[in-house]
Amino acid sequence: MPPIGPAKDKELLREMSFLEHLDDLRGVLVRSLVVYIVFLVVCWFFSERILNFLIDDLSVANLNFFAPAEAFMVRVKLSAVVALVVSAPYMLFLIWRFVAPALFSSERGKVYPLVVTSAALFYAGITFCYIVLIPIVLKFLLSFSTERLTPVISVSSYFAMVARLAFSFGVVFQLPIVVMILAMIGLVTPSALLRQWRWAVLGIFTASAVLTPPDAVSQVLMALPVLLLYIVSVLIAHVVVRRKKQN
Repeated sequence: MPPIGPAKDKELLREMSFLEHLDDLRGVLVRSLVVYIVFLVVCWFFSERILNFLIDDLSVANLNFFAPAEAFMVRVKLSAVVALVVSAPYMLFLIWRFVAPALFSSERGKVYPLVVTSAALFYAGITFCYIVLIPIVLKFLLSFSTERLTPVISVSSYFAMVARLAFSFGVVFQLPIVVMILAMIGLVTPSALLRQWRWAVLGIFTASAVLTPPDAVSQVLMALPVLLLYIVSVLIAHVVVRRKKQN
C-alpha cells in the first residue's frame, strides 16, 4: 500500500530533492559543455598562432605534414586540448559549487584549498614541461642528425609528443596533493614514506621511462623534479600528521 499523509509528503520531498540535484548536475554539465565549445571555437581561430608558438623552440625551420588532412586534424586536436586546459578552472568552479553544499563548513575549508592547489600544480607542471623539458629534449634528439641524416619532423608527431609530455607533467605534479590526502585519512605516514624511499625512486624512474621519449635525458629531466616533489610530499605528510595529533 503506498504511503499516505505525512509519510507520502516526506517521500515526495526526498524525490523532489533528488530530482533537483539531478537538475543541478545537468546544469553543471550543460554550462561546462557550452563554455568548452565557446573556447574551442575561439582556439580554432587562433590555432595557427598557437601552433607557431609551440614550434618556436624547434631547431628546424618548419614542421611537415604527410597527408592531406594531417595539418587540419592537428589544428583541431590542438584547439580541443587548449580549450580544455583554458576552460578547466571554470569547470572545476562549477563542480565545486555543486559539491560544496553537501560538505560541512570545516570540510569546505579543507577541500577548497586542495582544489585550487591541485589546479595550480597541474598548470605548473605543464609550464615546466614546455619551458624546461621540451627544448632540452628536442635539442638532444635532433643533435644526432648528420649530413646524411636530416630531421624531417611531422607536425602530428611533434604535437603528440608535446601533448603527452605536458599532460604527464601536469599529472605527476599532483603527487603532493595525493600524499596529503592519503596522510589526512591515515593511509601513509612520513616514516613509511622515508622507509620506502628506494621503491619510490624506482617507481619514479620507471614512470618517467614510460611517460617520456626513449632517451635518458628526458627520463632524468622528468624524474628529478618528481623526486623533489616526493621530498616535499614527505614534509607535507609530516605537517599533516603532526596537526592531527595536536587536534
